[in-house]
Amino acid sequence: MLLFFILGLLVHFVFFASIFDIYFTSPLVHGMTPQFTSLPPPARRLVLFVADGLRADSLYELDENGDSRAPFIRNIIMHEGSWGISHTRVPTESRPGHVALIAGFYEDVSAVAKGWKENPVEFDSLLNESKYTWGWGSPDILSMFAKDVSGDHVFIHTYDADDEDFGAHDVTKLDTWVFDNVKEFFRAARNNQSLFSKLNEEKIVFFLHLLGIDTNGHAHRPSSREYKDNIKIVDAGIKEIVSMFKHFYGNDGKTAFVFTADHGMTDWGVHGAGHPSETLTPFVTWGAGIKYPQNVSTQQFEDAFLKEWKLENWKRQDINQADIAPLMASLIGVPFPLNSVGILPLDYLNNTDLFKAESIFANAIQILEQFKVKMTQKKEVTLSFLFTPFKLLSESKQHNILRKARSYIKQRKYDEAKPSRLLQYSFVAIGVLVAFFLLIQAYPWTYYIYCLLPVPIWYAVLREFQVIQDLVASLLSCPPSHFVGYLLVSTLGIEVLVLSFFYRYMLTAGLIAFAGWPFITQLWTRAKRTSLNWIFFSLLLAVFPLMPVVGRKPDISLVMTAGLLVLLLSLFVVASLTKRKDSFVNEELPLHLLQMLSMVLSMYVVYSTDNSLLKKQGLPLINQIISWIILASSFVLPLLSPPILFERLFSILLSLMSTYILLSRGYEALFPLVLSCLMFAWIHMEQETLQQSGVSCKQKVNSIQFIYNTDLTQLRQLCLDDIRRAFFLVFFLVTAFFGTGNIASVNSFDVTSVYCFLTVFSPFIMGALMMWKILIPFVLVMCAFEAVQLTTQLSSKGLFLMVLVISDIMALHFFFLVRDYGSWLDIGTSISHYVIVMSMTMVLVFLNGLAQLLTTKKLTLCGKPKSHLI
Repeated sequence: MLLFFILGLLVHFVFFASIFDIYFTSPLVHGMTPQFTSLPPPARRLVLFVADGLRADSLYELDENGDSRAPFIRNIIMHEGSWGISHTRVPTESRPGHVALIAGFYEDVSAVAKGWKENPVEFDSLLNESKYTWGWGSPDILSMFAKDVSGDHVFIHTYDADDEDFGAHDVTKLDTWVFDNVKEFFRAARNNQSLFSKLNEEKIVFFLHLLGIDTNGHAHRPSSREYKDNIKIVDAGIKEIVSMFKHFYGNDGKTAFVFTADHGMTDWGVHGAGHPSETLTPFVTWGAGIKYPQNVSTQQFEDAFLKEWKLENWKRQDINQADIAPLMASLIGVPFPLNSVGILPLDYLNNTDLFKAESIFANAIQILEQFKVKMTQKKEVTLSFLFTPFKLLSESKQHNILRKARSYIKQRKYDEAKPSRLLQYSFVAIGVLVAFFLLIQAYPWTYYIYCLLPVPIWYAVLREFQVIQDLVASLLSCPPSHFVGYLLVSTLGIEVLVLSFFYRYMLTAGLIAFAGWPFITQLWTRAKRTSLNWIFFSLLLAVFPLMPVVGRKPDISLVMTAGLLVLLLSLFVVASLTKRKDSFVNEELPLHLLQMLSMVLSMYVVYSTDNSLLKKQGLPLINQIISWIILASSFVLPLLSPPILFERLFSILLSLMSTYILLSRGYEALFPLVLSCLMFAWIHMEQETLQQSGVSCKQKVNSIQFIYNTDLTQLRQLCLDDIRRAFFLVFFLVTAFFGTGNIASVNSFDVTSVYCFLTVFSPFIMGALMMWKILIPFVLVMCAFEAVQLTTQLSSKGLFLMVLVISDIMALHFFFLVRDYGSWLDIGTSISHYVIVMSMTMVLVFLNGLAQLLTTKKLTLCGKPKSHLI
């Protein structure tokens, strides 16, 4: 009887223990190979703020006065970074929440055997993969990540566990302790060479664990004044820490910041279950490698949070908590945590398509590595005839998927690294049917091109279905009156451009409309001086299309007047720079004086040559030599000036105007000068527009420098104003075409304009000189737009796409206006118009390259010390 009793106890004990062995075995595996991209990461360091127990609504909502409890974080959302809701999983506790954030995997169920206090199995984390990590906060959290770390590179600073007292008078000291110790740490680093050198390494992490909010929530509930005031303290502390980082690292733009929470909290002050108040936490990130705020008109979410939080116009990008770990690893270029199941959220990254493709590829291999190790382990302990591999990820299919993905990346087909085949097969079928239809009717081969070309084009369009869907949703969300207004303005603007090819005075009408821009956008009240300059020069430029075509009535006095105005403007600029810059007189004044001398010589050559030709004495040899020297030097002198935006642009104007004066015979000499003044006003107007729309402008125009390699991480998403900027560019280019003549007809230009260079007939040289005269206004416009792109952080790719759309719409007009009857002049003009518009994009590429060379290249004379301007 006793034996049966003991046996019964043993059986029940086995049954009891079996559930822990069967259901609560750790899913973690080991033996994977670290995966990361070899491309340079955008950030050298990462700062992670975790506000323990912070609910998403408590951070994002406005208080009863309509003010934010976290003004600094809200300012980041609106002006500097990206944001969303981080969706956590149960159990919503601190340990599994931090493991998901930093290691990338959710709760290890085997932790039940440890009383849920720590992970019983060793795991990899972002901190372990970093070169160095410094952490401040609770001993319960930080000790977990410092335990069993490979190498001596994770340093933690914790307060005493007894300080975590729910009954304490002021538990915000748990957060202020962290902020104060971080600031003291960086102050001490300046006197510690070893620590200072470590802090200037790359791939380093700073982890600030802030427990005060969670403690106040447990003690006083999330609706309490204590909980809400603690949020304000955390916000102010983060602001100070961010400012300190920028100061310590000299605003190098290589720090990425992440702010989030491990879990939320119920209204009654507990957490652990799956209520939305526990699983919805804030996520805000900014700095190196992170997208800037994206203004949107509509967003599709099932909840009503955006309206409640007054954040409807700032794109919300929700994220799974485990996805934060691969995001942070990608930002600083460390291997993805080996046990992570997180998927890199590409929408948060502001980097090249190549970087995104390589990063998500490495992420996929890292996750696949876990599958392969797990499958190998299972295979080793299973009889071969009982082992059934997962068919969708057989070894052959794994190899095939990875091979295709790598092939697409090599071919720069980044969006196809895991494509859907249904759409592709459908369009292949359509192409075959079209070809068969043409074949049976014996159409010429050109018909195959005309009919088959739309197939790949529409395939490419429909592959961007999400973009089209967002566009349709955006249009539907606009009030009908606004939509109709946008449509009418766009149609009218393009029609004005088309008509300007036939009637130059349409450019005058357009420029007069441009003059009213400050009043429509309320820039008049914000920047009156800039607006006045814009209005004045827009109206002044509007006079030129009303003038007769150049060459009909030569007037050398107007050429002299243009030269004198340029000299007066030069003197004003030199005086201004002398007052503003101490180094100007010694380093840059000689170049300006040389360019002014070049202008004086141009005026002399024009006047002297005109008199000589009137007396039928021919072109003086000295005048001819000076003219060619001025022309050659006009390509070099701007490259000697500092790459500061205003100074480089003015240097380009002086050099090109010296050449343009030599090629002018009348009022057209004034045209580039007035056009350039309008371009300077445009640059300032665009920066004012950007500030008005809420986008942060870090530098003033006078201090911005042209750079050859633009930091792609600083570019932003396109907005409605960028369509206007693209239209302005096209309009100014058309104005450069037809402002003083009709480029569509060569006989509109007078050959006498090249007489300062040569008088003996030479069609190629004369044609080249006249073509350069035509291109000079274009170059001035493109150089100015280089500045607009730089100040507004606009992508060149997005610009070309918008210009392509505008020019293609114009091309459709001219396609139907091509004439095959009438005089040769009429036929040639109609063809010229069509060719000009179709060539606009290609010409734009050439002009953009030339403008980049003139604005970004810096030559240094031998023996001249380099000067670094800040």
